[in-house]
Amino acid sequence: MEVRSTYKYARISPFKAREVTREIQGLPVSAALDLLTFTPKKAAFLISKTLKSAIANAENNANLKPDGLVVKEAIVGEGPTVKRIMARARGSASRILKRTSHIRIVLSDEIVIETREARKAKREQQKKGPKKAAKSEAHESAAARQSDKKSAKPKQRTNTDK
Repeated sequence: MEVRSTYKYARISPFKAREVTREIQGLPVSAALDLLTFTPKKAAFLISKTLKSAIANAENNANLKPDGLVVKEAIVGEGPTVKRIMARARGSASRILKRTSHIRIVLSDEIVIETREARKAKREQQKKGPKKAAKSEAHESAAARQSDKKSAKPKQRTNTDK
């Protein structure tokens, strides 16, 4: 069963928060909390709050024990950007963009731990897969053309075809 928690309008850039969420995906909940506790970034604190909320949701709403939970997804989406201005020289102004994030964490009780190495190997295999399929299709079409040539009757020359 899946349980989720969302922290909307977090005052941090999604780029900075994604750096931390990539580290906790696929980890058991206890290991993810430990990692977030000792990560010296603002994003780690915000993601930790969201993860604790998801654990509480799992315990209270779904009657799951936190020992068997795994972080299935940790996604950071872009929220609305607050636009401000800062005074510059000669009466001009420049724009300041204060970005916000939506942090979503999905916990699952099914133990499917996929390490970074396994994900990397899967991506490599997916990249190689289409190339092999294209080569086999090209080989099949070449074989079909050759069989068409063999089956076609040879042209008979007549006296008029000189």
